[in-house]
Amino acid sequence: MTTIDRVIGRYVVFGEDTVLSALTKISDNKAGIVFCVDEHGILLGSLSDGDFRRWVTTASPIDLSTMAITAANTSCVSLALGSEPATISAAFRPGVGVIPLVDADGHLSAIARQSAGELRIGRHTVGPGHPALLIAEIGNNHQGDVALAKQLVDLAKEAGADAVKFQLRDVATLYRQGGFAVSEGEDLGPQYTMNLLAKYSFTPEQMIECLDHCRGVDIDAFCTPWDEPSLRVLAAYGVPALKIASADLTNHDLLRACAAEHLPMLVSTGMSSEDEIRESVTVLRRAGAQFALLQCQSTYPAPFKDVHLRYMDTLAEIGNCPVGYSGHERGHHVPVAAVARGAHIIEKHFTIDKTLEGNDHQVSLLPAEFAQMVTQIRDIESALGTATARAVSTGEQMNRANLAKSLVATRALQVGDVVTRDAVAIKAPGRGLQPNRLEGLIGRPMRRAIDAGDFFYATDLSDTVAQGRAYRFRRPWGLPVRHHDVRKLLDDNDINPDLLEFHLSYRDVEMDEDDFHRLFGGRFEGMTYTVHTPDLYAGDFLIDLASPDEQTWERSIAEVQRVIDLTRDLAPWFDADQPPVVICTMGGFTRDAFVPPEDRGAMYARIARALERIDEQDVRLTAQTLPPYPWLMGGQQHHNLFMALEDTVGFCRDHGRRLTVDLSHSKLAANFHRRAFSEYVEALAPLSEHLHIVDAVGVDGEGPQIGEGEIDWPATASALDRLAPGVPFIPEIWQGHVNNGEGFWTALDRLEAWF
Repeated sequence: MTTIDRVIGRYVVFGEDTVLSALTKISDNKAGIVFCVDEHGILLGSLSDGDFRRWVTTASPIDLSTMAITAANTSCVSLALGSEPATISAAFRPGVGVIPLVDADGHLSAIARQSAGELRIGRHTVGPGHPALLIAEIGNNHQGDVALAKQLVDLAKEAGADAVKFQLRDVATLYRQGGFAVSEGEDLGPQYTMNLLAKYSFTPEQMIECLDHCRGVDIDAFCTPWDEPSLRVLAAYGVPALKIASADLTNHDLLRACAAEHLPMLVSTGMSSEDEIRESVTVLRRAGAQFALLQCQSTYPAPFKDVHLRYMDTLAEIGNCPVGYSGHERGHHVPVAAVARGAHIIEKHFTIDKTLEGNDHQVSLLPAEFAQMVTQIRDIESALGTATARAVSTGEQMNRANLAKSLVATRALQVGDVVTRDAVAIKAPGRGLQPNRLEGLIGRPMRRAIDAGDFFYATDLSDTVAQGRAYRFRRPWGLPVRHHDVRKLLDDNDINPDLLEFHLSYRDVEMDEDDFHRLFGGRFEGMTYTVHTPDLYAGDFLIDLASPDEQTWERSIAEVQRVIDLTRDLAPWFDADQPPVVICTMGGFTRDAFVPPEDRGAMYARIARALERIDEQDVRLTAQTLPPYPWLMGGQQHHNLFMALEDTVGFCRDHGRRLTVDLSHSKLAANFHRRAFSEYVEALAPLSEHLHIVDAVGVDGEGPQIGEGEIDWPATASALDRLAPGVPFIPEIWQGHVNNGEGFWTALDRLEAWF
């Protein structure tokens, strides 16, 4: 299907722009092509991926600052604006999927393309793979009051609407008697409607004032033209889309007139039969319209039994286009379900008072209801995910390690022993080889010694043995350890760490001098140490120095102090030349949602007051940078503090604090805030006292192996060398300690190339 688009900014560069800027626009518009114009908008040529490759083979040297027109095809296919859709369709061929349309003077005026199954409305792309466009339909709910209309716009934006929509009518054109007020001889229904419209309709000037306000507050706005004079007003103004009311679906003259403006059209299908819908779609296609079809039940309020969300599937087949839902039912649960059913557009009426005069108010959502709908739709979109092969999520990996079962040895096995069935049991927890690998394990010769009760690992199915070695880095490095496994990790591997980082459980805090003697056996010569506060205490308690609950706050202060006291007690076992770092997740988490940004200042102040109560003598207490969605107590929660960049830097500046910068956490936070990770590194690295180095994926993929996430390691290492030279690090790989530290050795092997 051919569509024509007058919104052409994303396809256009000036001939004098650089090749690099043209390539950037090609990448952004995902069409594989841009068109070069002169300062008057006259078409000069096209620059496609293929044109660029041809230019590269002949250019010497290759200079991306060269003018785009130099690399362009100045003999590109173009057609006259106003060409018949059939003529345009015939011009498409392999390699020509976007055709510029020029006016009589050669100005680039529109773009014809073969439909990609999506629309561009204002700043929003509508179609598969994109968030649903959520429209607050103000319609005539402004009651003819421009001030109220502007208030509704502001409230809709605050509630999370992507766009607002109005209606515009030309009185003399629309009604047979030439005006709303002249309703004699009409039935009761039309008389009622006409009387409402006489009171509440906007003039073109009022409509333009409202659209100007929308631009001023930065929200997309468009309108339903009920007649051609209204259409001309809206097209001249430059709205990003047009809405076709259900009442005009069979008005083919208006459909053609709207299509001729080459603006995206959202077409409601209420009050029409399937035959009428198909007929109108044929009209739209022949006119080269770019459109979406909206399932709609035009009763106020609509009975749920008449909504028929499944019919969106049929509309998608009829239109071969994006589909959506325009709802007039009570509540907002049906639009949420519509998105789950595949709606790419949701339109719901919007009001500040459901008791105001007019049918629309009673089926409208109040601002708080609309905001709730937005939140639920975005949650549903996130939950829909993809249909790609199922993978184990980060949270599931953590719970699998805690709850699943593993293959464990029933007796000690030596190097060369063959694994027999009686040497293997299936036991919890799930840190080792999964039970479904049992048959592959039996009959394998062991490449390492294993004690009774120890886990088997994936390397036991191969000839590989996980082994550490001496590593060389430009900064001090160490390993995260537990008190009970540190000696075995050091004794079984020929490694040379500069420090050990003790990750405490709440029971570890109870250790005393006798425990140190029993577990350590002797001093850790030539090494220093850091200590990480427990992540979880009995009774699901978490340290939260920002808690408004006095009992939680007081206990959090006490628990941090106990960790600091234990840290001081460890000093005789090490050769520390400066006070050890204590790493603390200081709190500020919430279970179900993030707190409003304006509330975070008070939470940071609460932490500052708590720290005044803590004796930090002989230690360096640091706050750990945090991810947006921490995995705590078996599920995902929300962090509010030490995540937003300016918040974190401001706290350190105002209170003289230093950080343990966790690169995985900060990368997840940068992704969440849609900011470059380099910004986080530039701002946080100079404040770092200690580093946790590990990769990250998305907004909650915490702790993957180095090189298996999204961090640009060469760039990050270079920035850290410049901004935080000499700051020590550990590889904080999830489950890196299992199988004799296999994850740590892999990470350190890879990090040597950059650090």
